[in-house]
Amino acid sequence: MREKLPGFPLLSVANVLSCRILERVNRFVVNIEVKGKKGRAHITNSGRLHEFLVRNRKGYCFETPKTEKTAFRFFAIEEKGLGAVIDTWLQMKGFEAAQRRGLIPWLKGADFIRRNPRMGSSLLDYLFEREGNPVYVELKSAVLREGTFAMYPDCPTLRGQRHVEEMMRWVKRGGKAFLVFVAALPYVAGFRPNRKADPRLHRLLKKGENEGVEMKAVGIYFQPADSSLYLYDPDMDVVIPGP
Repeated sequence: MREKLPGFPLLSVANVLSCRILERVNRFVVNIEVKGKKGRAHITNSGRLHEFLVRNRKGYCFETPKTEKTAFRFFAIEEKGLGAVIDTWLQMKGFEAAQRRGLIPWLKGADFIRRNPRMGSSLLDYLFEREGNPVYVELKSAVLREGTFAMYPDCPTLRGQRHVEEMMRWVKRGGKAFLVFVAALPYVAGFRPNRKADPRLHRLLKKGENEGVEMKAVGIYFQPADSSLYLYDPDMDVVIPGP
């Protein structure tokens, strides 16, 4: 029997339902079965998620308002007795809860300023301030598993490339920026980029690391027993192999 994964509870998800995947309809919609009935669910993750969205695999969802086009929001996949959180909005909410509670050591002393700050031609996720200096933070969803590593991306990402380039320009001018990979999988020990999916991004990440962009990873998972997101590693190893 697998040992219980420790962690800090971050937030509860209300009215969680178990479901079964039937098929992916398009980038943001999946057909599911809930309590023996078929339904349509929204997914917020734009990745391919081939290893997760497999017919008959168990997942977790909750009902959405009747004004929505889909009846459910599909947010996690059963993974090693727990849940891999594929919902990028919940990943962000979990990260925010961890930061507010002082659980992110490398953001100690940083005050939240706003979401979606502009950096060059890009909108990033967060702007913080520490000792009077701006600190930019961008999250990336790392839900691809290879052994004990979480990986990102699972397909080419021009947006991700642009973000790294913008952050490099910022740190060259003396600024501070964190690129954070949310390893939303249970039982991973570190993060590394998926070179096969996007070789150029891999090269940019290595260059960014060398030039001062802070590369960080945090480990979270969903616990079905209490319908909550947990943080189990606030400063996971980040490994970016050279060329």
